[in-house]
Amino acid sequence: MIEVFFYGLTVGGILYLVSIGLSLTFGIMKIVNFSHALVYALGPYILVSYALKGGESYILGSLLGVLFVIPIGYVVERFVIRRLYGVGIDLAIIATYATLLIGVDVIKFIWGATPIPVSDPVGSYLMLFHSRLPLYRVTVVLLAIAVHFFVLFFFRKTMVGRIVVAALEDEDGVRSLGISVGKYFSIVFVLGCCLAALGGVLYAPITAVHPYMGLSILLLSFAVVMVGGMGNLAGTFYASLFMGILMSVAGRIWGPVADTIPFIVMALVIAFRRRKV
Repeated sequence: MIEVFFYGLTVGGILYLVSIGLSLTFGIMKIVNFSHALVYALGPYILVSYALKGGESYILGSLLGVLFVIPIGYVVERFVIRRLYGVGIDLAIIATYATLLIGVDVIKFIWGATPIPVSDPVGSYLMLFHSRLPLYRVTVVLLAIAVHFFVLFFFRKTMVGRIVVAALEDEDGVRSLGISVGKYFSIVFVLGCCLAALGGVLYAPITAVHPYMGLSILLLSFAVVMVGGMGNLAGTFYASLFMGILMSVAGRIWGPVADTIPFIVMALVIAFRRRKV
């Protein structure tokens, strides 16, 4: 049972890395960003390309994958997302989903549609209470926790983070101070893209790399954001871990229900919040 619980923490950690960007984008910019799934997939493909060229360092390949999405994220924010501020949510869905589909076709054109396996970069195990846990998954969980504390520090202690948090509460008030909120939104958007790419490269050794790998986790991440609260940093973190553990336990009991559980929880949370209001 410990293995099931820890696998859930691993999935929850990956969900957090993807969800935090969506939470901030949704909570601050009021944009439903489907293109988030594109940068999640691009990171692992850069890692794979680096490995195919003879690169033996998983850490360096992962870093390249994360850095690669910085200009991609900026271009998407500059020419797609920025034009959607203040418009209807339906237009944002259409535009970002179209960006995702175009990006997926580009990925298939460059790398093909065949899934590419990625081997475990650690390959060793940790014994805990007579349970054999892959050391790589332990690393993923610890890294997700470290990223969470980094995100908290960034938004609570740095000037950029404080401006973004203030804009989340009262955007018009921040603009009235003469602060260019859009510039800081761009920084947060690119940061979210980097975290999504990091989630992709970390999950690559657990699953296969393929063009549509971002679609399923994107839907799960939206469920996490709805449960944790839009723009709620701590809520997104705990909701991600909770969803991951719930999916793992449900999958152990009855496999087909594992991917459905998060949406059931999301529906219950939304219904409870409406009733409470």
